[in-house]
Amino acid sequence: MEERAVVTCFLRHEGAILLCRRSETVGSYTGLWGAVAGHAEGDPEAAARQEIREETGMDPEADVTLVRRGDPFHVEDEQAGIRWLVHPFLFDAAHRDVTPNWETSAYEWVAPTAIVHRETVPDLWTSYDRVRPTVETVATDREHGAAYISVRALEVLRDEAAITARAGDDCERVAETARALLDARPSMSVVRNRVNRVMDAVRAEVTARPVEHVAATAIERAVSADRRAAERAVDHVTGRRVATLSRSGTVHQALQYADPEAVLVAESRPGREGVAVAESLADETDVTLTTDAGFVHALATWDADVLLVGADTVLADGRVVNKVGTRAAAICSSFEGIEVFVTTAVDKLSPDGEIDLEPRESDAVYDGDRPVTVLNRTFDVTPPDCIDGVVTERGLLDQEAVARAVERHREYASWYSG
Repeated sequence: MEERAVVTCFLRHEGAILLCRRSETVGSYTGLWGAVAGHAEGDPEAAARQEIREETGMDPEADVTLVRRGDPFHVEDEQAGIRWLVHPFLFDAAHRDVTPNWETSAYEWVAPTAIVHRETVPDLWTSYDRVRPTVETVATDREHGAAYISVRALEVLRDEAAITARAGDDCERVAETARALLDARPSMSVVRNRVNRVMDAVRAEVTARPVEHVAATAIERAVSADRRAAERAVDHVTGRRVATLSRSGTVHQALQYADPEAVLVAESRPGREGVAVAESLADETDVTLTTDAGFVHALATWDADVLLVGADTVLADGRVVNKVGTRAAAICSSFEGIEVFVTTAVDKLSPDGEIDLEPRESDAVYDGDRPVTVLNRTFDVTPPDCIDGVVTERGLLDQEAVARAVERHREYASWYSG
């Protein structure tokens, strides 16, 4: 049996993936739904990017970002006498503007769970299964902000529910996945709140199907809330000199929507996610990238007007948990007369007072043999006195609005014990 290597490329945007229906002019699997795909000669990733360019019209460098490359696997087509070696890929797409070529007769952006309900090319779900988000990827993601990670958590819940529903199982397997997601990122209240809201909505059901549908709706709601929060923050940064750190998706959107005079970005070690933020803004505005150690001094000497940061959690008393370095930057800004705004969705308000600063590996700081205690934390806590306002999709929140949101989040969490 002849063996041929191919790539299968899933493009994801805001929780949906691109599926393409193969036209009558292609040589195999006509009329079936698949992802962007093609022969892989040489480097599979290079082939994947070339297929994206040819089949969607997207720039494979500017419009998509590689998320994950799955382990290759074999698919045998006895009728054709071919043994396919499939290389799966997952990319995040910056938009949904697609210009298909002759290989595609139709295309749709749909939830990945649509794969199990359609006539597809062989083993398309297996390809997706090898690159889709999991509890582990949610737990180990140190490159993205809490909003992004929370949407990935909802995708895990949605996908597991679809698999479970197809197998005819009850909801317990899905509930176990939900509990695992709650434990995956305890520092991120938005993960807990959004997962809890889904499970609270279906607590009267005993099957997985409702979880799939509610989780899919929750993804749309989450993306919309994060976008509206970014839009609300625009008035605070337009035409101003803006400083930021780490990689908050909401902050990034706000800076893209606005027209700041200039942007100062801290590199945000150890992942240096601030570098990617700086690069993404460089074509639109004047960007300065600085070291973490030099960020506080730069806030004053660079003449910043406002410090705009995201949040991993906002506590009921107004304290903000965010990437380490936020506290020092906010205190410095307060001293220097620089306004400090946190932009975030209401879902990041925490219904409890617990704080997990997510310690990192000590050997990243010190790997010697002396009895040295190492503190290497992912997050720190900024006091409310240093913050001029928390900007959400509902605008600036007062204490009464915070109290109402926190109480709702507590109600959602009751599914776990009740």
